[in-house]
Amino acid sequence: MTKTLALTALFAASLAAGTALANPDVGGAPMYETKNIVENAVNSKDHTTLVAAVKAAGLVDTLQTPGPFTVFAPTNAAFAKLPDGTVNTLLKPENKDQLTKVLTAHVVSGNISGSDLMAWAKSKGGRYNMQTVSGDALTAVVKGSSLYIFDEAGGTAKVTILDVNQSNGVIHVVNDVLLPK
Repeated sequence: MTKTLALTALFAASLAAGTALANPDVGGAPMYETKNIVENAVNSKDHTTLVAAVKAAGLVDTLQTPGPFTVFAPTNAAFAKLPDGTVNTLLKPENKDQLTKVLTAHVVSGNISGSDLMAWAKSKGGRYNMQTVSGDALTAVVKGSSLYIFDEAGGTAKVTILDVNQSNGVIHVVNDVLLPK
């Protein structure tokens, strides 16, 4: 049985039993559907830079509202790929507006699952366009069995963990920072 068929069978058995599949761990920590985006993110050792940036931008209260939000959450390694000094510069109080723009370019209104993104992209010739809360555009693209998110600046992030459900939306972990134009 292929890996995809095994996962499909597990999902079907889970639904038949009346239970849902558990959220994946992220950054070595369990993620709880009963907690909001911020409450879960602070426990991921892979997202300490993102959490620091959300705090510096003053977005904690927003990401604790009912939403729902779909967040493409870059890891610490994704932030480390940026040119030297970029993160430290963005975290300075005088650059709060720019930091907010970058972070909100990772957030789409609604609760959009990975399977929905993949299905919508496939039904539209392989690409699904989204507008972020910052007003920028993201495009979901399916390549093989993987989902990629393209930003307006020409960057591409691979979704490494899909469907981390939250009480106020869903997180998809990505391996690059998405940038507005």
